[in-house]
Parts: sequence; structure tokens; C-alpha cells
Amino acid sequence: MTTLTTFSGFRTTARPARHTGFFGGLRARYAQYKTYRETYEELNRLSDRDLADLDITRHQIADVASMAAYGK
Repeated sequence: MTTLTTFSGFRTTARPARHTGFFGGLRARYAQYKTYRETYEELNRLSDRDLADLDITRHQIADVASMAAYGK
């Protein structure tokens, strides 16, 4: 059990984090989604010539963004 010391000198016991797993999972999924959207938007802003330099076609942008975010 974790204990916290406050500035007033009282010792209190921290509550157990019941929802840490749930909210931690949501936070991780949101971070992945944010990575997907940022990657997708950045690649979509590039010209066809810039994409060709990266050896990516315009219809592959969603797949590349998905691999960057989710590893799939």
C-alpha cells in the first residue's frame, strides 16, 4: 500500500487505483490514434513527387500511417 505525506505533516494512505488499467488503456489507444492522424495528415500534405521519393503512393498513406501507429 502506498502512503503519501502531505505538507501539513499528516500521513495518509493513497486510494488503490482501481481504474488505472482502464484509463491507462484509453490513454494508450488515444496516443496511437493521435500518431495515426498526425502521420496521415503529414503524408497527405506532401506532393506526389515527395511521396514518390519516399516510395509511397497516395493510396498507401492510410496503410503507412496505420503501421506507424499500430504496427499493423
